[in-house]
Amino acid sequence: MPDQKENNAQHFLDLIKKSRKGKFKIYIGMSAGVGKTFRMLQEARTLLRNGIDVKIGYIETHNRSETAELLDGLPVIPRRQLFYKGKELDEMDVQAIVNLRPEVVVVDELAHTNIEGSKNEKRWQDVMEILDNGINVISAVNIQHIESLNQEVKEITGVEVAERVPDSVLRLADEVVNIDLTADELITRLKEGKIYAAEKIQIALTNFFQGEKILQLRELALKEVASQVERKVETEIPRNIMLRHERFMACISSNEETAKTVIRKTARLANYYNSKWYLLYVQTPKEAGDKIGLASQRHLLNNFKLATELGGEVIRLKESNVAKGIIQVAEEKKISTICIGKPHLNLFKIILSTAIFNQLLTKLKTYDIDVVILS
Repeated sequence: MPDQKENNAQHFLDLIKKSRKGKFKIYIGMSAGVGKTFRMLQEARTLLRNGIDVKIGYIETHNRSETAELLDGLPVIPRRQLFYKGKELDEMDVQAIVNLRPEVVVVDELAHTNIEGSKNEKRWQDVMEILDNGINVISAVNIQHIESLNQEVKEITGVEVAERVPDSVLRLADEVVNIDLTADELITRLKEGKIYAAEKIQIALTNFFQGEKILQLRELALKEVASQVERKVETEIPRNIMLRHERFMACISSNEETAKTVIRKTARLANYYNSKWYLLYVQTPKEAGDKIGLASQRHLLNNFKLATELGGEVIRLKESNVAKGIIQVAEEKKISTICIGKPHLNLFKIILSTAIFNQLLTKLKTYDIDVVILS
């Protein structure tokens, strides 16, 4: 009984904390220059005219005249000054925002990495702190900065984006709005000098700002916002029809080169269905701590960290038979879909080489579990 009372008390405490948190709105765009900052400032001016105490926590105008004009006259919280490697730099003053307690604060560049020595490593962590203090936040991010889309963005643009925001941050948003332009409109804005300075325009046109790349990034942005809306519908609108409760499990081995892809794609599936997901690593005797190589250990730890950042629960199981271990965890966690890598990958070879493979398929069929082989 004491455990039950503690659980009830914790549940009520969680409800209280949730009610005290600020509301969170995110503008998403397919690239720089679509107008996210412009739209945030327009909204801030509208709120101010309607008597809402709104302040600018951090805005980056990128020397765009249209954006700078909208910023003029809005109450801006001064940035704090920091010295880093002999240079004076500035950052958003989180403590000043918390002390002033405006009703709404506008915070640009959600994926930004703070200067070394700041309280939080990332700006999205600053935003979480502000929300926890009951302050509403309007922020913005480009689609290429979403963690689970990292590999897809790299394949489209040829560039790996270093500054990334965990998908869990988007799931916490009360509202996600897509700022959309056609590829032609965006390229026209670039040529008119409304995105970058004149000397950077031609470089941008030959690299990132190409019609095909923009279209693919636009598709990613539209899909992301659509999935956010669908999750909101699933959680807030009662359904009379009982839907299958999805639970995903990614299975990786210690030396699987594409494990990060499997993890990210599983996270995307789980996000789409607004469901819980797990990462399973079955440790066989030959991969015991004193036998596994340092490189494999490092890969595993990095993959565990990535899965945790993407909202997954990591499970490490010691079992000589990998397929048997997968069945065991799938039963315990009521998994609906198991995700593994391509057939040529190590884990799949292990499963196929075991005598228990037929038993695995039989069990999966019995429990109505799907197997997805991710490319």
